[in-house]
Amino acid sequence: MPSFSQVKDSGKVVINADGRVALMQQKYIDSQNGKIKGYRVQIHFGNEKNKAKEIKSKFLTKHNSMRAYDSFESPYFKVRVGDFRTKLEAYKFMKEIAGEFPGAFIVTDNIDLPEL
Repeated sequence: MPSFSQVKDSGKVVINADGRVALMQQKYIDSQNGKIKGYRVQIHFGNEKNKAKEIKSKFLTKHNSMRAYDSFESPYFKVRVGDFRTKLEAYKFMKEIAGEFPGAFIVTDNIDLPEL
């Protein structure tokens, strides 16, 4: 699919692309339910619901810009944090929180699409 761009006097780039490209992108996003394959850091794994909630709350208190997710897979409660597209990003963050959550480890997960 050919695409062309032109630089106008204002310094902005105008891209003229086939409309089917945007349609294909939207179809892909819709098929993924807003999720893509990526990584998260798991900071808790245990069978006590209250403990999982406590750890999630502790994490969000110090890292309020990061998203935290709790889930239940019988009989265990899990707390996972972040939406990392690469394992390296997840590893860097895991090292940052290693003092607070020494048992943290990286897991593959379906993450939320990053905001543009």
